[in-house]
Amino acid sequence: MSTVLDEHERVIKAPAEVVGALLDRLSAADDPVFPTPAWQAMTFDRPLGVGATGGHGRVRYSVTAYEPGRRVRFTFVEPGHGYHEMTVEPMGERRCRVRHVLRTRPRGVHRLLWPTVVRPVHDSMVEEIFDNIEHVATGAVARPVTWSPRLRLLNRLLWLRPESVDTPEAARLIREALDRPAYEDAYRMKLLPGQPRDPEAWTGILRDAFPVLAREGDELLLEINTSGLTARASILVDDRHVTLSTAVRADTPRGRIYWSVVKRVHPFMARLMLRRTHRELALRAPNAAERELERRRSAVSGPSHLVSG
Repeated sequence: MSTVLDEHERVIKAPAEVVGALLDRLSAADDPVFPTPAWQAMTFDRPLGVGATGGHGRVRYSVTAYEPGRRVRFTFVEPGHGYHEMTVEPMGERRCRVRHVLRTRPRGVHRLLWPTVVRPVHDSMVEEIFDNIEHVATGAVARPVTWSPRLRLLNRLLWLRPESVDTPEAARLIREALDRPAYEDAYRMKLLPGQPRDPEAWTGILRDAFPVLAREGDELLLEINTSGLTARASILVDDRHVTLSTAVRADTPRGRIYWSVVKRVHPFMARLMLRRTHRELALRAPNAAERELERRRSAVSGPSHLVSG
């Protein structure tokens, strides 16, 4: 495949200084423009500036040029062979043009992935960045991005996956819930900006089908007894992760037979339910622009009901 050149631009009815100040906050903890949590955040090993290395998701790059308020260039780490760049160009006192340019030469399997997977995701992310800039700078978006069924499918397939961990020390309720459990596991996912920090909001992991037995701090304990089993599930939300933990004890011969079958599919189902709820809550969460505007309102009027990352 020859060199790919992909360009996007939008005129924003706001001064270049206002828009440039938003661009300077890319990758910061309070980044107001990168489209999280619908997509993985842009992160670097240091504040935005030449030499910073990181990326978003599996796309890795480093900052190779930076003019505060005007331009930032990210050069891809192998096998990208190219760069992407954002610029802000003044167009008078109250208007400016925001432009994003990507130039790369895909190699190997990336020659197939670019038109089928990477380009539709990339194009949407860039336009969502423009939406957030326009929203924060002007208070509204004239024509917001909408996702096609294909893009929704790609978002689902590319979504983060849970990792297997030990039952957290902080999950005291489930650690003390059963005497000599025969089975224990735990899976966690990173909390994304805007996702709720209240464990009550995460009970949809189990489709709200099981009664809540107790709550202590950021942990919720649920009863999931069935067919000769005594079982508990815990939802723990800490500063960085949401963790789903399970403890099971078979109380009868029938329960032991039942569990010998169910435990083969349990890890898959636990991961599936956690990942599904994680994505649903992310897509319902306020986006970067909404969080920024809420921060500004809170700075003027005091705290509100919104809980963001």
